[in-house]
Amino acid sequence: MSLPKVDPANIARNFLEWMKSCSSEDELLSELVVQVADATGASACDIFFRDPFDALILRASNATPEMNYRFRLGKGKGISSHVLQTGHPFFKGVDAEKHPMYARFPGVQEGIFQAVAILPLREANEASLGVIALKWAESRAFPASAKLKLEGLASVLTTGIRAFSHAYSAGAQINRLGALSEVARTLSSSPYLEEILQLLVNLTAQQFHYTVCTVRLLDESRGELVLRATQSPAKAYQKKRAIKLGESFAGKAIDENRTIIVKDVQTEDEYIGHDLAAEQGLRSMICVPLMIQDRAVGVLSCYTSEIREFTDEEITALETLANQAALAIEHAKLQVRDTLMQEMHHRVKNNLQQVASLMRLQLRHGEYKSLEEALNDTLARILAIASVHDLLSREDLDHVGIRSIAETLVQHQVASLIDPDKKIRFDVRGDDVTLNMTQATQVALVVNELVLNAVEHGFEVCKEGDIHINVEEREGDVSLWVSNNGDELPPKFDIATAAHLGLQIVENLARALGGKFQLTNVLGWTVAEVKFSRSSGE
Repeated sequence: MSLPKVDPANIARNFLEWMKSCSSEDELLSELVVQVADATGASACDIFFRDPFDALILRASNATPEMNYRFRLGKGKGISSHVLQTGHPFFKGVDAEKHPMYARFPGVQEGIFQAVAILPLREANEASLGVIALKWAESRAFPASAKLKLEGLASVLTTGIRAFSHAYSAGAQINRLGALSEVARTLSSSPYLEEILQLLVNLTAQQFHYTVCTVRLLDESRGELVLRATQSPAKAYQKKRAIKLGESFAGKAIDENRTIIVKDVQTEDEYIGHDLAAEQGLRSMICVPLMIQDRAVGVLSCYTSEIREFTDEEITALETLANQAALAIEHAKLQVRDTLMQEMHHRVKNNLQQVASLMRLQLRHGEYKSLEEALNDTLARILAIASVHDLLSREDLDHVGIRSIAETLVQHQVASLIDPDKKIRFDVRGDDVTLNMTQATQVALVVNELVLNAVEHGFEVCKEGDIHINVEEREGDVSLWVSNNGDELPPKFDIATAAHLGLQIVENLARALGGKFQLTNVLGWTVAEVKFSRSSGE
């Protein structure tokens, strides 16, 4: 079967009307693939653009639009990449999918397309913008006249796309605040911090035509700027190390509270990462601090692929955007804290009820030698619960590490509850397995009771020794050991009949965790072991 009559001149005449009706490059490309497929009788028309790393990104498709921006051909991968590198078109009239370099879209079944024509989008003496791929379900003939027409069509498309891009870029330059308002409006629509940061870099790069945009947030406790978002696909860039305040240009922008511009990052001595910048083709950079009043929360860094000046209007727009982003970031943090504070009130109420239950158990147990001993036990249990809340306020607000709990409880024991005559050394080891609030509170009480038991009963006769706390996680199963090398367990010790209140509490809590508790002698050590499954949710 031959091609329908292709008229590049007619496409060129219509291009101006399409440009007028489209408000973005993506909208124009979506219109083009439909019109070109109709003009050529193609079953599918795809437009790929070259990225800074000579890979191809699908920008528009009439057959699989859901793959736009998602399908990527690495450098040298697929027929389209070969066409991009050589600048020569490729035609295959039959069994196209059997070609060894043919790259298939994920989820698209085999045998759909028989013929393909892949053409570079390039003008004379210019680097290829990308490629256009036409595919037909039936076999096709590609005589010289047909090839010439298709090449002419690709040339017309290239000229039109470049013209639209230049016009759109000029419009954006004149109206940067319009682009700014679009980004700011989108940022304000999300309550989630990670989403806000990713939207910020994606939309800023898109609206201002930057090659790479990144956001680093300030970790005040360490005095470092930590990379939190970038739209760059390069894994090496996504793994860039934290920057100290005052270090490099991003650190200096925060330290000096001002926007910093670097004409060429590849040659500037103070810039960190020359090799990576050269690899990705980054040249000029602007670093804008994210400020709330006089307090810095991070920095927005934007890179271009050519050495150029940043206009005053552009700088003003970016600084305004940075302020909007800083407010959105702070608002997201406050929303999270507000939600968690409401949850905290509920949890505190539950924990007070737990304290009351523990005190009732103590009253029923009634084996304390003195009021002071009973109050010390009660104090230790309240401190165990309080330690979880303290850690929640300082860590990630919703999860706490077991090692952190154990270390905090050990500090309480050493500071206030151990008899000065006893010389007991503590060692906390293993994984800092994070738990949600409910499990963290239960485990804190378990650790507290086991440490108290080790101190009181493991060193009742022996006055010196070691207590080890070990934590381990294997595929979601957590093991907690509290071991001491003091007095050994009595022969034929049975928790069910011989356990005092503390061990009864541990056994009940282990069951509440859905786990098991056992107490044994192992090579001269008394080993208390609790095993349970880590819960992923509250």
